[in-house]
Amino acid sequence: MDSQSTGSRTSGNALERTGHRLADVVERWMPSPFLFAIILSYIVFLAGVLVEGAGPAEMVSYWFDGFWAFLTFAMQMALILMTGFVIAYHPRVNDALRRLTEVPSTAGGAVVMVAVFSMAIAWVHWGFSLILGAIFAREMGKTAAEKDIPVHYPLLCVAGYMGLGLTWHWGLSGSAPLLLATAGNAFIQQGVLESTVPPTKTIFSTYALALTVLSIVYASLMLYLLSPAAERAKSIHDYVDKSDLQSAEAATDGGERSDGARASSDLQSDGGTMESSPEAQLGAGPVAPAERIDNSRILGAIIALTGVLYVAYLFATRGLDALNLNVVNFGFLFIGLAIYTKPAVYRERFGDAATAAAGIVLLFPFFAGIQGMMNASGLSQTFAESMLAVSTQATFPVVAWLVGSMVNLFVPSGGGEWIVLGPSIISAAQELGVPVGQATIAYAVGDAHTNLLNPFWAIPLLAITGIKAREMFGYAIAMMLLLVPFLGAALYLVPY
Repeated sequence: MDSQSTGSRTSGNALERTGHRLADVVERWMPSPFLFAIILSYIVFLAGVLVEGAGPAEMVSYWFDGFWAFLTFAMQMALILMTGFVIAYHPRVNDALRRLTEVPSTAGGAVVMVAVFSMAIAWVHWGFSLILGAIFAREMGKTAAEKDIPVHYPLLCVAGYMGLGLTWHWGLSGSAPLLLATAGNAFIQQGVLESTVPPTKTIFSTYALALTVLSIVYASLMLYLLSPAAERAKSIHDYVDKSDLQSAEAATDGGERSDGARASSDLQSDGGTMESSPEAQLGAGPVAPAERIDNSRILGAIIALTGVLYVAYLFATRGLDALNLNVVNFGFLFIGLAIYTKPAVYRERFGDAATAAAGIVLLFPFFAGIQGMMNASGLSQTFAESMLAVSTQATFPVVAWLVGSMVNLFVPSGGGEWIVLGPSIISAAQELGVPVGQATIAYAVGDAHTNLLNPFWAIPLLAITGIKAREMFGYAIAMMLLLVPFLGAALYLVPY
């Protein structure tokens, strides 16, 4: 790569050099996400025995019981990954993303564009950001390599992850604020709250909106300053084999190429049924009715339209209250079919995306087991109450942020975490005269912040971008540390 390419820097600033050194250390020492989960499991096991006095057999029982708590959620996550993957890699959608990647002309500009895209989309819905941020980072990396722009690919991947690492829990799909706005929620049933807390007090409060805008600006600036100098920048080709990129492009092109052109490569056996279109087989003799049905654009369009119209009906009748993970998955599933039209081709693209979900299937039960030990043993509540006991009215938002940050390292599930910690945080806030909406947003900031250390939520991004956790998390950890003084000051100073 030419170190004098347009927009490159030939010497790095102090922040860039520090980030580069930290990235080197993390790349050498950080375990894989699977081993990370195992290490955390043992830490929580020992803490439950030593701090809460639980017996070893009890802790193993809590672990086993919790192990299965994420089965529904894991399937939801697998679907959101696979449906998003299939949609984003359709030629028309992928072309739109590629056109956006043509806009930046400098390395720093490319990183900032991916980050702003990821953080803004995450505010709308974390699921969108989880997939589109990863794919946008990958496509930006490919375009930068083609244009010889010295973008450091690991930092580009961190930029695509910033939505999950910063803004998602303050937005329209934030678990904690949405739960408070739900009629008859668990906190009302427990007597912690007398009534619901509307989104105007949380998501749409000037406090949350100001934090969101300021955080996006600050994080973008830090990412720009962290961008390695040209001589240290490594392109996507240093981390992903060109053959893998070409395979992905071939799969993308396959959705739009004529069936005749695909006949030689896409004739895959499925219980004796060929999956290429009838048109591709016209020269091979009569086409079975089943083949025509499998490749019927009319049938695919009817099914897709049914699903899409139902999603539209939900939003028309319920407004933004209809927005949840099941609706997103349902919508993605049928929008994908509407884009591809042919049921057989759509099924093939799902097959291409299936391997990306392997990490979710393996790791989610282990983190669910950690959550089971944390919650059942009382560790989560003990930690939260100990921290909140030393707070004052002025420092409470900062303390709530720290509580969310620390617990999220071990229980990276915003909704499950809030069910356990919420009563303690809300009760403490009410005793100190802190608005519940402010306390909730402060906690949500912490819950998102330490996603930049725990690779749990990065699993889909790792699958899509082709990078390893240890190759990108040095910069993710650098961003987490750089955000600490900013978030502490902002939570303390921004008025509610």
